[in-house]
Amino acid sequence: MPIYEYECRGCGNQFELLVLPNRPTPAICPECQGEDLERLPTGFAVSSSEMTRERVKKAREARKASKNFKDQQVAEREHLIEHVTEHQDAVRNTKT
Repeated sequence: MPIYEYECRGCGNQFELLVLPNRPTPAICPECQGEDLERLPTGFAVSSSEMTRERVKKAREARKASKNFKDQQVAEREHLIEHVTEHQDAVRNTKT
């Protein structure tokens, strides 16, 4: 069962697709649902610590650039500020 790598010409997303025997499925971009894809050359399924570090680095960069990550960071900061303010108010009230 080969795994093919594709790049969407529409949005630039790169992804892998597992091709199962007797189940011809058309390749569709998971990001934009586009069908204008370029099949990329694939190498052997070899992994090294250097390749793993690069994949992790790329995944972290993509996560940091995502809107969900930024929204989560803002929400956590607001929650923390609210919690600290409530704690400070509680401490002031116990001193008076």
